[in-house]
Amino acid sequence: MTRAPFGPDTIEGLAKSLPQIGRDPASVRQRVEAMEQLLEGLFTIPGTKFRVGLDTVVGLVPVVGDFVTAAMGAWIVWEGRNLGMSKFQLARMAGHIGIDTLVGAVPVVGDLFDLAYKSNTKNLRIIKRHLDKHHPATVTIDQPPVS
Repeated sequence: MTRAPFGPDTIEGLAKSLPQIGRDPASVRQRVEAMEQLLEGLFTIPGTKFRVGLDTVVGLVPVVGDFVTAAMGAWIVWEGRNLGMSKFQLARMAGHIGIDTLVGAVPVVGDLFDLAYKSNTKNLRIIKRHLDKHHPATVTIDQPPVS
């Protein structure tokens, strides 16, 4: 019987050898923070305090853009599931993504909504609270963005 080229042992070994791919809570925190930054805060609109990321920019593409960013946001929920978060917390997080996707799919109104409603930021806060409570070694001091 031949062995599959990529089995669980191979994938586990690969995950351990790559930086930031670990399954430990600190690595998960870094990945989720990076995804939130990508989706919600790539840049700030000059003269305002509105952070804009892929969620807003890709959301300008009718329907498809909203579902692409919903899938990226769902990855954050999946990471929360892997941390052992409660079903209630996961449902709240999924609700944030659902609201963002449904309202974001409405032309014009949805694009404006994406500027104000930061579902991924809300989900990051939920994950951080969970990590701070259940994995205190991962606590970091949040620095304000450099202007």
